[in-house]
Amino acid sequence: MTTDTQGNQTLEAPEHASATGKSHRLHAPEVAAYWDERRRYLERIRRVPEIRHRYWRAIGIYLLRRLLWSFGFFPVFLAFWIPFVLSSFNPVVMASDLIPLLEGFVSANPEVQATTISTLAIAWGSVGFFFLVFDFVLTPFKSPYQYEADVYMRSWEQLNHDQLPVNR
Repeated sequence: MTTDTQGNQTLEAPEHASATGKSHRLHAPEVAAYWDERRRYLERIRRVPEIRHRYWRAIGIYLLRRLLWSFGFFPVFLAFWIPFVLSSFNPVVMASDLIPLLEGFVSANPEVQATTISTLAIAWGSVGFFFLVFDFVLTPFKSPYQYEADVYMRSWEQLNHDQLPVNR
């Protein structure tokens, strides 16, 4: 953080400085006013029932989508893709390899069948949980409150652009 000659604190943005040859300065009062207005707006819209309903609906859809992808698509895809690759992408070879395994499973005693089913369930759960963790990291939740605040702050910046101090 640097200070200019009038004592206002400024922040320099290096990504703009290298592209334009000048340093773009953000004055601390402008930044403080922006974040203060954003905080006040978020406090106001958290009380709006329609947006609260959209928030809970968005959370539900987000969680359902993450669960379906992680426990529905990826384990099923891997369960079919790995044998398909091992059979050199030939479905006839894949079927001829899997039919003896299925016959062995059907003719096995119930204890072996239960062990096989529990092993498959553990594998399904572990693959699903693995993808669920990375899915939460790679696709974070986008709150309707933040979206509304972004839209409001864009219009706030345009309305208050003339009233804010000029950048040098």
